[in-house]
Amino acid sequence: MQAETLTNRRLEPGKLVLASHNKGKLREIHDMLAPHGFTVISAGDLDLPEPIEDGDTFEANAAIKALAATKATGLPALADDSGFCVSGLNGDPGIYSARWAGPGKDFGMAMQSVQDKLTESGLADRGAFFVAVLCIAWPDGYLQYYRGEIHGDLVWPPRGLEGFGYDPMFVPEGYEKTFGEMGKEEKHKTKEGEAVSHRARAFVKFQKECLPE
Repeated sequence: MQAETLTNRRLEPGKLVLASHNKGKLREIHDMLAPHGFTVISAGDLDLPEPIEDGDTFEANAAIKALAATKATGLPALADDSGFCVSGLNGDPGIYSARWAGPGKDFGMAMQSVQDKLTESGLADRGAFFVAVLCIAWPDGYLQYYRGEIHGDLVWPPRGLEGFGYDPMFVPEGYEKTFGEMGKEEKHKTKEGEAVSHRARAFVKFQKECLPE
């Protein structure tokens, strides 16, 4: 796997593969890309198999997905690997965030597991943060990475029906609403010069270096 380099390439408007089968991620990234003139195709639309994500970092797993998609299609591919990290659980579920939801993608169960483990541990630390890493892979194997994080606190019970995953139990710093209570415009807007969500923060970096000026 090629390491990140100091020289970055820019995409030209055209076809771009989103290397994900996660409908929530696809919706969010598609909305961010929509104003930039790309014809976006998802890995699911192309019936591409989901590669085994056996990396030990968000960057490694994002690269696995992006490389698999660009190899299969011959097109540039953008992948996201993201997760929810809880301070009182030593950063878990982290890169295993989706696995905590089981094969049925039951994030209600996953959020309950987080709450139960914190209760069992007796720790008062309710700090948590989301991480998103975007990786763009080019057909020749060249890779570029963009990482975003947002820190905040856990709440229980979960609140809100917006978003997906662990959003309903996370309140970002400087807010009273959970991500689950925020619409997409609020979740991905820029506040005081910085995007709110982890994925939006990663996308701002990606946009600055990769998208047409």
